[in-house]
This record gives sequence, C-alpha cells and structure tokens, in this order.
Amino acid sequence: MSYRPSIKDISFCLQQVIGIDEFYQSEGFPDLDSDIVNAVLEAAGDLARDVLAPINVIGDHQGARLENGQVIIAEGFGEALKVYAEGGWNGLTAEPEHGGQGLPKTLEQACFELFHSANMAFTLNPTLTLGAIEALSAYGNARQKTIYLPKLVSGAWCGTMNLTEPQSGSDLSTLTTIAQPTGEGLYRLTGQKIFITWGDHEACDNIVHLVLARLPDAPAGTRGISLFLCPKYLIDENGHIGERNTVRAVGLEHKMGIHASPTCVMAYEDALAEMVGPPNEGLAAMFVMMNAARLAVGTQGVGIADRAWQQAQTYAHERRQGKSALTGASNTPIYDHPDVRLTLAISKAKIEAARAICLLTAQAFDRARKGPESDRTRAKRREDFLVPIAKAWSTQVGCDVASAGVQVHGGMGFIEESGAAQHYRDARIAPIYEGTNGIQAADLVGRKLSQDNGLAAQELIQDISHLIEHNESKYVFHIKAALEIFKTATKWIIENKTSDGASVATAANRYLMLSGDLIGGWLLAKAAVAAKELIDQGHDDTSWLNTKIALNDIYASQILSAASSHMTAILMTAAPLLSLSYEAVFPE
Repeated sequence: MSYRPSIKDISFCLQQVIGIDEFYQSEGFPDLDSDIVNAVLEAAGDLARDVLAPINVIGDHQGARLENGQVIIAEGFGEALKVYAEGGWNGLTAEPEHGGQGLPKTLEQACFELFHSANMAFTLNPTLTLGAIEALSAYGNARQKTIYLPKLVSGAWCGTMNLTEPQSGSDLSTLTTIAQPTGEGLYRLTGQKIFITWGDHEACDNIVHLVLARLPDAPAGTRGISLFLCPKYLIDENGHIGERNTVRAVGLEHKMGIHASPTCVMAYEDALAEMVGPPNEGLAAMFVMMNAARLAVGTQGVGIADRAWQQAQTYAHERRQGKSALTGASNTPIYDHPDVRLTLAISKAKIEAARAICLLTAQAFDRARKGPESDRTRAKRREDFLVPIAKAWSTQVGCDVASAGVQVHGGMGFIEESGAAQHYRDARIAPIYEGTNGIQAADLVGRKLSQDNGLAAQELIQDISHLIEHNESKYVFHIKAALEIFKTATKWIIENKTSDGASVATAANRYLMLSGDLIGGWLLAKAAVAAKELIDQGHDDTSWLNTKIALNDIYASQILSAASSHMTAILMTAAPLLSLSYEAVFPE
C-alpha cells in the first residue's frame, strides 16, 4: 500500500496538545515560527513518502549481508542515506556552530516519527548518529567537537553506540573490553561487542563508534567504565581520513525483523581510539546517548504503529465481507463491522496518545535545556520521569497496534505478501533494545519516582488536575478516577520501596502502564477540548475534529477503564513469586 505521512495529526498534536508555539521567537529558539514548523514537517513527509517508504519492503526482503568481511546493505539504502544527509536532517537540533539548525527536539521527534513510520530499519541509522552528536556535544573536548561534530551533523559520517558484549547485556558492570593507553594520549581497544546497530557499511565516508571499555587499572563494576571514540577510518589532526582502523564486523545477526538494519558483531583488535570525557566516568557520557535513544525508540513505536494502522485501515475499507451490524448493508467493507472498527479505533487512540507522550517528553527536553532559567529544573524532572514511560508504553503500543493490524487482515495478515507481518516483526524489537521495558519500569519506580520524594509525579498530578478543574466534565470526567488510582499507586510505591523492595519491583511494570494510560488519557482529553474549541470557532474541518472527541471517548472506555485492574495488580506482593522456584514449577 502507499504510505501517507500523518502530518495533519502530528501538526494538531504539536499545536493544540503540546503547545510548540510557546517556543516561537523565544530566547532558546529565536528564529522559530509556525512557517518553519510547517515547512520542516512537509519536507519530512516528502522524504518519508517518496524516498524511505518505497524501499521498506525491499530492505525487508533483501536484508543486509556480510561478504568477504564487508557489510552489504539493501538496494536503495545507500542512496537514501545520501538524500537524507543532503537534506540536513541530522542537524535539526544540533548547534549552528557545528552546522546544525538549532531547532527544538520536539520538532525533531515529530519528523522522526514520519521517518520511522516509512522505514524503521533505515531510520535506525540516523537515530544512532543523533545520539552520538548529543554525547559528543555534552562530553567531547574541543578537538573532538571541531573535527567530528560537523561531519556527523552533515551526515557525511555516521555514529554507533557500542555497549553490549556476549557476557554483558543490560548489566554493564561485567563488560571486559580493554583500553590500553599508548602513552601518546590515545588508546588501543581490544574486545568484542554484539548487537551493534548499523555497526558497519559503506554508505557514508566514516563511522564513529562510541565504545564503553575499561582502562587496565580501572575499578571493578560500573565505576570503572570509560567512553572511547573509535573511528572506522583513522583521522589525522586536520580531520582528513586515513587508513582503516582495526575494528571490523565479524558477523551479522539473523533477526526476526528490521532486516535491512545490519546488526553487527564487532571485533576491536588493538583499534586506535581516544577517550571522551573523564576516565572511569564513561557511563554518564553514554547515558546522554542512551537517554536520547530511549525517547527515539518510543517514537519508533509510534511510527511503526501508525504505519501498521494505516495499512489495516485501508485494507478494512477495501475488503468486503458479510452484513454490517452498524449499517445493515450486505457485502459491506469489513470496516463497517463493529469489532473491526473498534479494533482500529482503539489502535488509533493509542497511537495519538503515544505520539503526544513522546512529544511531551521532547518538549520537556527542550525546556530543560533552552527554556527560561526558572523552569529548567522542573522540566528536567519531567523529562526524567517521562523518558521510561515514553520508551516502554509507546513501544508496547507499537506491538499492540501491529498485532491488531495482522488481525484485521485476517488470514491475509499471516501471509508475508500482505505486508502486515513485516510491521509486527519490525515492531517487536522496540520493547527490547535500549533497555527492555522491564528495565524501564524498574528505572521509573527505582530512581525516577523516588527523586525528590516523588516531586515529578506530584507536579504531573497538579497539571492533570488543572485540566479537570478548568474544562467541561464530559471531556475529562474519565480522568478523575484514573488520577485518584494513580495517586494511590504512587503513594504505595514510595512508601514500600524500602521496606518491601521485592513487591515494588514486582509492581513496576503495571505502575508504568498505569502511568502511560493516565498521561495518554490526559493528553487525549486536551486534544478533545482543543477540537471542541476549534469547532465552536467555526473551523471548517468539523468531521475530522469530531474524531478527536470520539477517540477521547473510546480511550476512556477501552483503556482508562483498566486503571482499577492495574491497581489490583500493583498491590499483589512478591510472595506468590517466591513459591515459583524453577524446580517447583518445572519438575523433572
């Protein structure tokens, strides 16, 4: 099917729900206005529709392969990267001094939703480069910023993130890659990294690997991790490319989805590198990149969900079967059957909620860095609290909607030729990488919620309460009960974290899902209120605006109604789990 960029929905979310216009001509973004936002979104939509979407299926079928030590990428992907780079898309949020445009991350993530929707496997490449730009901007020295940032921002070079090792997954304290000082301010890296997205290819002039490794005398655990910059091709003092470094891909993973994205096993064999940031403080620098990646992965979830929903929506309109209980017509499009339409409506509501959550998180990122000084601390708390929710809740939406899309297709959904299966296969990785969704939930209750004794959650409660108090009850009444349950759950988590850590950890995922459900409901209610105001003002797109109100109603009855069951699950202690030992539940 043809891909249709969801610019109208994204623009409505940016303008009416998130309020991107607060950045217009502000101190942080003095040149930003609605014309720029609209122009950037339109250009992103053109790139997504005309360049990225047409090669999505090709990439799925061809995949990437390793031949004679060289990673070969799918047809059209190298050319697409050149078009992407020429458009300056890596530089949306980068500082002008490094060739960037200095625009808000809120707008960047709106554009990247379109890119992920059109071609998730492709967009993983620039997503990693954006993370490298942020890490070097925060921790790179003057030379690194001068030489590497302009190349990464321009898209001439690509970036990667190298964390995982065969024996060291999410627990980075066990990584063993060694960085041996050369005595000349440089280091030789030796070790192996796995699951490295776009770890090698020839689609750009150079690849900048950001690698976690240990100095020979480093302390044990995460306190002894340093961050290193290791280019595929060595660079001289003037930034000119020289000979090939001794880092190479020695294998490609054979994956369930995102086939066109080469996921590499990387071998570092005395590869020359330089340190980024202070010694033994690499984890802090890498977390800048990981934090950016986690929000980006949440946006991936939104993008792939929207693509799967579009395809299912179109198929349901075209496929005719049976008599409709809605219209009474025979040989009706299956879209007119209540179950199918409800399935698609729930999917659409989840997409709009997840989109708003991710853009709200990006807005907090912008406020924390370029907002008024008095607002930055609060914005940083909001960002920290939202990131694990944006990542985990939105990627679960990606899987749910893609699965629903297969279901709407019926038997055809299980056939690869329909295309619905690819979206599900691609979506399934997002809840896993950049910290599994279980890890995001543990981070939310273990660190983010407890900071300042739950102040970020209390501020969120205040904002949601403000909407309830200042708007007609028919648009916001459903939030009240969910908000009270969220208050109770938050209080329970904070009070029991120390005395019953096992039970709190057991409740973490349900608490995160409750949080995402509530925040999504709050933002959809804001959308409904804004839509009603536009209708009252005589806006001529009444039919489309009424869908925002209908989706709010559907979300309330189908999603927020589960808040009480979340609470029941949260209050379950860890005691039942303790009786389920491996031997007891799986006897010989």
